Amino acid sequence: MKLTTAGESHGKALVAIIEGLPAHLALDMDGINGALALRQSGYGRGARQKIEKDKAEILTGVRNGETLGSPVTLCIYNRDYENWKSSMSAEQCDGAAMQKKALTKVRPGHADLTGVIKFEQTDARNILERASARETAIRVAAGEVYRQYLAALGIEIGGCVREVCGIKDEGEYAFDELKRVTPVGMLDERASELAQKKIDELKKAGDTAGGVAEIRVRGLKSGFGSVMTYAEKLDSQLAAGLMSVQATKGVAFGAGFSVAEKSGKDIHDEIFYDEKKGFYRNTNRAGGIEGGMSNGEELVIRVAMKPIPTLMKGLQTVDYATKESATAASERSDVCAIFAFKVIAESVVAQVLANAVQRRLGGDTMAQVKARYADLP
Repeated sequence: MKLTTAGESHGKALVAIIEGLPAHLALDMDGINGALALRQSGYGRGARQKIEKDKAEILTGVRNGETLGSPVTLCIYNRDYENWKSSMSAEQCDGAAMQKKALTKVRPGHADLTGVIKFEQTDARNILERASARETAIRVAAGEVYRQYLAALGIEIGGCVREVCGIKDEGEYAFDELKRVTPVGMLDERASELAQKKIDELKKAGDTAGGVAEIRVRGLKSGFGSVMTYAEKLDSQLAAGLMSVQATKGVAFGAGFSVAEKSGKDIHDEIFYDEKKGFYRNTNRAGGIEGGMSNGEELVIRVAMKPIPTLMKGLQTVDYATKESATAASERSDVCAIFAFKVIAESVVAQVLANAVQRRLGGDTMAQVKARYADLP
């Protein structure tokens, strides 16, 4: 399977093309749009979410609610485009409007400066419009298609928020508890209250927050990914996918960085055998992946999101046009988007896993894929 996305933050639309889906996958548009609504929610979100009411439209590849086996095209129209049309149109733009919307006070932590140098631009808007996390809306829509493909095989994806700007939720939760929706995505009530208070403080200070999301996968059988080449390793593919999400700065599996603090006897998952259960483990510190392959246990992945680089009280920078010191531009932004980040990370995990399943099982129709998956040990 292959996913390609296109579109600018304030352009006419965001578009995704998914290639390689088998025929006869029943698509639930309410599920797709429900995921988009979740992405727009969460404590600390900004004014853009009040303008956009994201709803996906399927343009190609689906008839009567089922995939045809041809490329599926998804589209989300940007409602805010009408306010930006004079400066963002693909046709000749209004010079005065473009000048008014130009951004030269490049923002630290963003793609602005490096992008204008690389692509020989004078206006960072030609960079930031694509670098914006607005692009993740269409990735969530596509991710929900992949999630529905996996769900047809009995593979489920869930997640929660583990940290917001130093405030941690260290509880242990059964997989079904991940379905509970809370304001910041934390499942511990006290931690959630502290996180919301912290977000309020940062908003007053014109500052922003990052955090850590945990993504878990249930029902994925063993053997997806491969030990034979580095490119086939499942954890490598998942890390690459998650690192492609705007603001991601770290990805860890299972025990993560704590493996460096302990000896082997306290980290590796011992293996047992039972005639009824077959091979099994009593622990899952590997996070469901060994040697680059799924081992049949739950996948457990933690993803670190940096604080949003657009601060209402801008940081020190340089005006790219004049080369003079300046305060960074303050584009409309969120204070904290960790809940949305969790939703986006789930979508990316769905994309990577769907690709891994298709690569191993093939299949022109969903019936063939289901039969092949059922036959796996």
